[in-house]
Formats: sequence, C-alpha cells, structure tokens
Amino acid sequence: MPKPKVYVTREIPERGLKKIKKRFDTEVWFEYTPPPKEVIIEKATDADALVSLLSDKIDAEVFDATPKLKIVTQFAVGYDNIDLKEATKRGIYVTNTPGVLTETTADFAWALLMAIARRVVEADKYVRSRKWKVGWHPNMLSGRDIYGATIGIVGAGRIGSAVARRAKGFNMKILYYDVISRPELEKELDARRVDLDTLFRESDFVSVHVPLMKATHHLIGAEKLKLMKKTAYLINNSRGPVIDERVLYKALKKRKIAGAALDVFEREPTPTDNPLLKLDNVVVAPHISSASYETRAKMAEIVAENLVVFFEGRKPPNLVNPEVMKVRPLTKLL
Repeated sequence: MPKPKVYVTREIPERGLKKIKKRFDTEVWFEYTPPPKEVIIEKATDADALVSLLSDKIDAEVFDATPKLKIVTQFAVGYDNIDLKEATKRGIYVTNTPGVLTETTADFAWALLMAIARRVVEADKYVRSRKWKVGWHPNMLSGRDIYGATIGIVGAGRIGSAVARRAKGFNMKILYYDVISRPELEKELDARRVDLDTLFRESDFVSVHVPLMKATHHLIGAEKLKLMKKTAYLINNSRGPVIDERVLYKALKKRKIAGAALDVFEREPTPTDNPLLKLDNVVVAPHISSASYETRAKMAEIVAENLVVFFEGRKPPNLVNPEVMKVRPLTKLL
C-alpha cells in the first residue's frame, strides 16, 4: 500500500515533522513566509492530508481542488481559518492542538500584563535611547501595582483559568465572565462570575481569552471600553478581531484607559502604519504566546499523532468536528 500524501504548509518543529515523514509521503513548504493560497491548492491537489497554520485560508476553494483530501491537521488551538462546516459536509476531518500550550500562553499573558503595568518596554527604550540622565527619581517611569489589584478574565476556559491561577499568587481579586459557570474556579481561587459589563467596570486588568467566532467578533468595542477605569489595562493574546482596534486606538490616544498589551491583531502581520504602534501606552508582540521551544515541539508531535491515529482508522484525539464521522466513517488507510 503506497504511503498517504501529506502537504505541510510550514516547517514545523523536527520532533513532529520527523514522525510525519516516517509514515507519510511528505512535502513541506520551507519558506518562512506562508505559501500563497494558489500554492496550497497546487501542492495539495493529490494530497490525502494537509497540515495547516492559522494564516492558511482553508475553504471551499481549497476543498474543490483537493478531491482526495481526508483530513486537515491544524498546528494551533484555533481553527477559524478553516471552513469547518464545508469540511464536515465533504467528510474531511479537522483536528487542532489544544491543551499543550495552555501554560505557555498563560505565562505570556502575564508577561504582557506585567510589561504594560510596569512600563517595561518604555523603560527599555528609555535606557537604549540614552535618555537616562539621572540615576533615580521618584517620578521616573512610574507604573501600576499588580499585587492586590482586580483582574477580570474574559473567557475562563483552559487558558483563562490558568491566567486566573497565576493571579492568585499576586493576591488579586478575580472576576470572570464565561458562558459556562466554572464552580471549580470559584472554589479554588475564590473567583466570582459576573456579567461582562460588571467585569469591565470593576477590573484593573482585563485579560481576554475567548475563541474567535461570530459571537465574539468585536466583542470588545466602544461600549465595553467606556466602562473601564481610566487606570485600567486591557490584555489580549486570544484572537485579534475580538477587539475593535479602531475604537481601542481612540480610547488609548485619549487616555480613556491606561494602556493595552496585544499579542494579536485584526490583521496579521499588522500593517506598519497601524496607529496603535505609535502609542507609548501599548505593548505589542507578533502572535508569539505559545512560542516556547518545548511547547512548539509538543504541538508538532500532536499534529503527527492526529495524522497517524486517523490513518490507522481510529478517532483522532483532537477532532474538532466529530459529526464528520457520520459522513466519512473511519477506515484504516495506513
């Protein structure tokens, strides 16, 4: 039996890629920039499987050109770049890599929070630009205290809950908003579930951890930002379009809120003329919340496992569209 063909849209860490190459006829896009959509279509025309990233638009146009495609294994937790409904209708399985990056992403949310609160990026620039002329001054780059403050977690899933646990170590009052009640979080951390307006009104730090879907697109806009304290900060390392950037810029420019720390943007890479980049009360990063060596290697291993398990005729451990099993029953193909 010939090996199934797999097209990998980026060079993922060797720990996972090696396992894929061992079991499959594999082709990899080795350039640092993502392959154009037409290249994905060309390369995956006769592919049995596709390994994709968030920056790859996998929709009906791709599916039309890839009649042999049976599974799309996403190298990410999110999968809004994939037309899930269309994939399911065509019997194409879709998997992701959840869980493994929870703690790493929560760590980075805290890195963002601490950097904006204590003006770390401003301080770095201050020293490097040779503006540091006085050894110490009572008013030099004063920031905000984190210990004992109130944090509002928007979305208390895996990552949001991990951020809340870190907040406990800072003796913070923890508020959370989620469509699902989290009694274990309330018991463990004395967290309080509140409505979204209350969370934005009472929090000193608002940390966003919701998936991107129709209901969360521009979830945070003018209405919510107006509720925030002038001394409060907004942190987002979930998905960019959850926040209306134009409205956020106005709020930051007019100092309606103290600052924001963003690892994600409405467009990625964000345009160099994005006005947010000109503000000194904004900390930015290029979507690197899960970018630790160990986590990315584990993500690659999960991608490989999802592929192998599927082609062995078993349900992939991270299947996000289980209803597809009614359309295409599992069959041993490897």
